[in-house]
Amino acid sequence: MIEVSAAIIKKGETFLIAQRGRNKAQGLMWEFPGGKLEADETPEESLVREIKEELNIEIEVGAKFGENIYDYPSGKIKLIAFSAQWISGDLKLVEHERVKWVKASELQSFEFAPADIHFVEKLGKHDKFF
Repeated sequence: MIEVSAAIIKKGETFLIAQRGRNKAQGLMWEFPGGKLEADETPEESLVREIKEELNIEIEVGAKFGENIYDYPSGKIKLIAFSAQWISGDLKLVEHERVKWVKASELQSFEFAPADIHFVEKLGKHDKFF
């Protein structure tokens, strides 16, 4: 099983979502940005590194929001989501097609990667968590 971390970054009443690259698995679906953990890396460390590499911003990782295990045709992943705050940097898309800031109530209108749907539903009920 591959472990992947995801950042649920909130600004005001909105959350940052990213559209996966068209040539990636689940291409053009939306996700909470993040990536695979490397050897000897905590999920929090992975998240800071991945967000810097993929979006060119610095974040501060907050509380764990939850976990979801999803069995894709290519293999099983364990997605670990954390709240996060944007600290600095200007968004630069490296891996993604687009990013958007959306309210929790708007998340359901986007086609999310299957592993992320659990967190979309949870945010719809608990967006005050942040």
